[in-house]
Amino acid sequence: METPPAIRARGVTKCFGEVIALDGIDLDVAQGQIHGLVGPNGAGKTTLLGLLLGLAVADEGRLEVLGAPLDGTPGGVAGFVDGPGLYPSLTARKNLAALATLHGRDARTAGIDEVLAEVGLTDVADDRVRGFSLGMRQRLGLAAALLTNPRLLVLDEPSNGLDPAGKKHVHGVLTKLAADGTTVVLSSHRMDDIEALCAEATILATGRVVFSGPLSKLSAENRELDYRLRTSAPGEARRLALDAPGIHIVDDVGTQDVLVVRAHVPALDELVTRLVRAEVAVRELAPTVSPLEAAFLALTEQQESTR
Repeated sequence: METPPAIRARGVTKCFGEVIALDGIDLDVAQGQIHGLVGPNGAGKTTLLGLLLGLAVADEGRLEVLGAPLDGTPGGVAGFVDGPGLYPSLTARKNLAALATLHGRDARTAGIDEVLAEVGLTDVADDRVRGFSLGMRQRLGLAAALLTNPRLLVLDEPSNGLDPAGKKHVHGVLTKLAADGTTVVLSSHRMDDIEALCAEATILATGRVVFSGPLSKLSAENRELDYRLRTSAPGEARRLALDAPGIHIVDDVGTQDVLVVRAHVPALDELVTRLVRAEVAVRELAPTVSPLEAAFLALTEQQESTR
């Protein structure tokens, strides 16, 4: 029997007065994957996350979560929207104990120490939350969600306020959860987070889905991008770039060994081949804007222009 998706939306619409937050969206998210949700401000991301968490109900359409129609507060779902709700006067440990009690569990056996360790907050478990940084609050919110052993984890900007070490730690937690079968839906304005964590993503613009699927479909193979090209012989690299079909030199970026070239991927591959044959070492070749960000900008700007 085919495993149902963790999320299935068909024609889901949500309005707030005259504002259409979600406009007939269709969406499928497979179980056990990390699925990214991106879009400009006002695209409908927070509204969709709120529906998944049972904080609101759709006006039209059908929304299924974990194989069942979503009706009221969904079981097996945890997370937060617009930051975790925490008691600032309580310690991290007591916040989680209060949450366990709300769920009818004995705080002594709820696994509080385990989830605090999992998100890296053991050392501050008995500190009051009012003194926590934004990143520490985000981690505590993740710990609160993990306390319920969710099958679907919904997170809004989970990397907010995290330093590089904290972000790496949270990424590791989310990756392990997905490997163990938990579905994670995360909204983020950070394209590097989406690219590092997600196999698939959905792009929203003006309440509509403008793309949903594997990130590989957003590759730059059919789209020109600007690339930084740093070599051991910039003069020869410039000469070869000028002669290479499909390559356009955009600019020198102010250093002697770097060019910015615009090209499709096949043309860029041919340029690299020519550089290697000419014994010019390629020390750096990277898009100035990631393929996901380029696709995001193109798709959302196109959607805005059609309204």
